Amino acid sequence: MKIVAAIDSLKGCLTSAEANRAARCGVLEVLPEAEVVEFTVSDGGEGWLSAVRRKGDEDVAITVDDPLRRPVCARYLVRGHTAIIEVAEACGLSILSTSERNPLVASSFGVGQIITDALSRGCTNLIIGLGGSATSDAGRGMMEALKGQQVPADISVTIATDVDNPLYGPHGAAAVFAPQKGATDEMIEELDRQARLFARKAAQQSGFDRSWEPGAGAAGGLGYAFMQFFNATRRPGIDLLIDSAGFDSIIADAEIIITGEGHADRQTLMGKAPMGILRRAQSRHIPTILIAGRIDGRQALLEAGFADAICINKKSLPIGEAIKRDIAIKNIKTAVSAAISSLNFRNK
Repeated sequence: MKIVAAIDSLKGCLTSAEANRAARCGVLEVLPEAEVVEFTVSDGGEGWLSAVRRKGDEDVAITVDDPLRRPVCARYLVRGHTAIIEVAEACGLSILSTSERNPLVASSFGVGQIITDALSRGCTNLIIGLGGSATSDAGRGMMEALKGQQVPADISVTIATDVDNPLYGPHGAAAVFAPQKGATDEMIEELDRQARLFARKAAQQSGFDRSWEPGAGAAGGLGYAFMQFFNATRRPGIDLLIDSAGFDSIIADAEIIITGEGHADRQTLMGKAPMGILRRAQSRHIPTILIAGRIDGRQALLEAGFADAICINKKSLPIGEAIKRDIAIKNIKTAVSAAISSLNFRNK
């Protein structure tokens, strides 16, 4: 019997890999003979490379500038003529200490350096995972790194992000995401002004403006830069992940899929990772169990097609306890064991 665990990270608690590992233990407690395949889930942010990596991919490591223009080792994958890039490798928030976070000075220059290296290796197709950036420079740093280079016209760029925010304005990159990157109210105002000016100048030169398109505000405005200067196509991170990592072949002979996230509700049905997993599972008539640290609107989730929607935490458990790593792992194991037992697979 084959069971696939494809759980998104529980933000601030467990990574996707940790959640999957806990689910695997829960399955094996009930079905020790089962084959449990762990599928790492990422929406394009940190962990994107690990999630999409396939056998035969070339792992490239180069030295680029970090957000503060210091040398850092960044990795990307090469698959034929395709380069798979995670922007957080060069300009990720996790690279900086809390005291170093300042989106007014943080630069996406390193992302441009990765692209330069990929192009030098003959890559003509770029798949970019957007997320987890320390920057809010609308891609100006990246474009500075690419300045003076002849970017081939036949390059195809696809960006992976679930963010649908525009570049600037009250719902833009600075207003929504810069606070978590260390921005004060004054910084946010200045970052938004700079983004508007950058977009206005680019529109005057090119004759079109993609600053208001959904996803332009992703990764501190890198989404805008890729769409404006590379004519990039935006796809939800989970759909791109599923295709890039060969998920359909992985689940081809599976009997059940376990997916999940930190908080499942009606927003889950609007393209978040568990819904992307469910759609592929439904195409093969594979029952899919949803687990989450918190669930609202359970009936809607069931009506969408999940075989079950299970909250791993008791209502009486304080949130401060629920997000502790060891407790979350234990609760996932317990919830998955109970779910598998209720399906009575032993008798199949």
